[in-house]
Amino acid sequence: MNYSQDAQPSPLVSPPPTTLSLLRIWTLIGLQSFGGGASTQLLIQREFVRRRAWIGADELLQLWNLCLFTPGINLIALTILIGRRLGGARGIVVSVAGLMLPSAAVTCLLAAGFEVVQHSIVIHAVLRGVVPATAGITAVVGANFAAPVAQRARADGPRIMGICAVIILAVTLALTVLRLSAAAVIVGAALLGVAIFTPWKGGGPLPPDAEPLSDKSSHP
Repeated sequence: MNYSQDAQPSPLVSPPPTTLSLLRIWTLIGLQSFGGGASTQLLIQREFVRRRAWIGADELLQLWNLCLFTPGINLIALTILIGRRLGGARGIVVSVAGLMLPSAAVTCLLAAGFEVVQHSIVIHAVLRGVVPATAGITAVVGANFAAPVAQRARADGPRIMGICAVIILAVTLALTVLRLSAAAVIVGAALLGVAIFTPWKGGGPLPPDAEPLSDKSSHP
């Protein structure tokens, strides 16, 4: 699999992070990730794309798309890719440790005290407020991921915009009406993307602006 030049790692606008700063940032993200995966994704977008400009919005979307093809927890895969992109092997270790260890410790403490609070009326009221808040966070994360896709589709013209809209609608119907598995939907969308968006045919040489996917998240 290859990708075009516009998906290459963007140059770092800010100075590259040190190992200690990466550990600190991921630890803060792990401690603030109330609301689950959507909250974590939002914090990642804010810290690495908007606040420090270490990763471009389009590049983060490309990394996330890669993570969707891996089994297991996608956020851990994303953390590994970002850690490698910004700090190599050492960056992977501190990124995963910073994200997982603090949040795992808090989760263990909450689980240990669950028997005490599970029948509390106040706790149930809190949970009823958290659920719609999480839905709102998910909507913001989705909008942030959709922004570079919409910009690229507009640049490619109305035909591509229409194709993207049809794919979005088809995926929505497949998940909600047909109740297909997420894995089947992703594989189907991937095959559809190959059929529609591949600019070269017949197994010939790659176009001059293509570069191996293995270079995508290489350490600068």
